[in-house]
Amino acid sequence: MFRVMSRFLSSATNRIDSKGRVSVPAAFRSVLAQRNVQELYCFQDFVFPAISVGGPDLLERFERQIAAEDPFSPDANEMSLLIHGGGVFMKLDAEGRLMVTDFIRDFTGISDEVAFVGRADHFQIWQPQAFQAAQIQARGERRLAGRRSG
Repeated sequence: MFRVMSRFLSSATNRIDSKGRVSVPAAFRSVLAQRNVQELYCFQDFVFPAISVGGPDLLERFERQIAAEDPFSPDANEMSLLIHGGGVFMKLDAEGRLMVTDFIRDFTGISDEVAFVGRADHFQIWQPQAFQAAQIQARGERRLAGRRSG
């Protein structure tokens, strides 16, 4: 029997409240609950001005990659710098809100709204206009790639 795993799909934009919290979309909270994620691992994305968010399994996946390298290699050192030095643990409050900390604001440029973007096994937090611009650019690049291969 084929089992469909829960995935973070779609995107949604929510306003930050006066106390600096933002509601995580219900669909994303549902995936977190299905996966029994109590603590969120958040790190600064390697490519985009976004914070990637997942469970401890996301951190463990990167740590397995680091452990597979020579611990003194430049690759292992760079990955650790990004994964450990650019990461924090966070928790949702009882109402499913996330505190939008300086860690998030400084890296993303978020001010009053947050775009939540599904990325299959994790989700990302973006400044909404930056997400729209990146999506438009990616769509344009895919369109050009399709023309070249056709």
